[in-house]
Amino acid sequence: MTRRADDVLIAGTLVIFIVFFRCAAAAAATEYVRPPPGRVIFTEHTKPASHPQQVHVSLVGANHMRVSWITEDKHVKSVVEYGKVSGNYTASATGEHTSYRYFLYSSGKIHHVKIGPLGPGTVYYYRCGMAGDEFSLRTPPAALPVELAVAGDLGQTEWTASTLSHVGRTDYDVLLVPGDLSYADAQQPLWDSFGRFVQKYASRRPWMVTEGNHEVEAAMALPGSPRPFTAYAARWRMPYEESGSGTSLYYSFDAAGGAVHVVMLGSYADFNSSSEQYRWLARDLAAVDRGATPWVVVLLHAPWYNTNAAHEGEGEAMRKAMERLLYEARVDVVFAGHVHAYERFTRVYNNEANPCGPVHITIGDGGNREGLAFDFRKNHKLAPLSLMREASFGHGRLSVVNATAARWTWHRNDDADSTVRDEIWLESLASNGACRQGSNAATADSQNDEL
Repeated sequence: MTRRADDVLIAGTLVIFIVFFRCAAAAAATEYVRPPPGRVIFTEHTKPASHPQQVHVSLVGANHMRVSWITEDKHVKSVVEYGKVSGNYTASATGEHTSYRYFLYSSGKIHHVKIGPLGPGTVYYYRCGMAGDEFSLRTPPAALPVELAVAGDLGQTEWTASTLSHVGRTDYDVLLVPGDLSYADAQQPLWDSFGRFVQKYASRRPWMVTEGNHEVEAAMALPGSPRPFTAYAARWRMPYEESGSGTSLYYSFDAAGGAVHVVMLGSYADFNSSSEQYRWLARDLAAVDRGATPWVVVLLHAPWYNTNAAHEGEGEAMRKAMERLLYEARVDVVFAGHVHAYERFTRVYNNEANPCGPVHITIGDGGNREGLAFDFRKNHKLAPLSLMREASFGHGRLSVVNATAARWTWHRNDDADSTVRDEIWLESLASNGACRQGSNAATADSQNDEL
């Protein structure tokens, strides 16, 4: 981030803090003043053209990671040098590169290099393209416990900066993003700005993302027009081949040595029962051994359960097509974005409380430029299943402690602090005898998800 952008961010944060302080002084002590949308922060690149920018890392298989970055200089090699001691690079790897055009915009050289094998829970220092700054990353653990941070609908605003700052203040192993990253919306320089904006965090811990509606960027159906998801697919390469998927729009990966299986679904790829995504999902879930993998987590963008007026019903067609697959596989938790608020449901299946269904959580409150979705419907037909809902910016954390227990917390961006506003202990459905795959699930009310 440039000095000018830093100054803008600091000044904006001070102004917002003063406004909040005055509002809080005038209100009751228990009242929370919800924040307005934050200003977009455009982050410039001020270093030489050969130096890496927009650096981020992602998981690839059990013991490899992918380092991705962009250079303005098209002659820079796609090479990563790395080692366990700063400045002492004992290994190197060569990868691939790509670029794309979007009408008059031409991207820089986009590098993707897979490094490894890497040790678990280990800090590695690395340099991209044999030039520029040194970065460091830490690999996730090879066994439980594991800490998964979750933040959706990020954008690049003052509130996004607050969210990521709060995420980074407490240690975590992987960040999961259920769609809507840059909010570029076809303005390609905003993709570059976003990559620079998140580099501080995305270069240190793996970011695993799926697409949202703001990644589609569909142009007019004219000869030579950019295809949908062109920028997203080129810049944020995820391990889809390793999970048997034919596209980066949906894939899966394991964490904590296979104890947690994470499925990233595509709300904007075909999902009906004759689609390739549906067939892939059925194969992927059928291959999970719940004895070895006690936790299964799913991310998608458009929520299947939602009592907010924003985007109401947009995930319903996908729910009808795919929900049974998730239910029969005893998926534990489903995270969604899209709605710019927080909402947590009880364990649910087919619009009814069900102790063997997943907990659905909407967490589209990362800080986007469009602001919050305030209109929760008190009389919505799903309202009895909604246990917690609030229109505030924030992020969440799924701390998987062992094979049977996980702690979920939602952290609201409360001025300069991160306030825990929702907390629940979850029991893995694989450890619940009544919910083992193939058993007849109970249909009684299950509004107590705690152990």
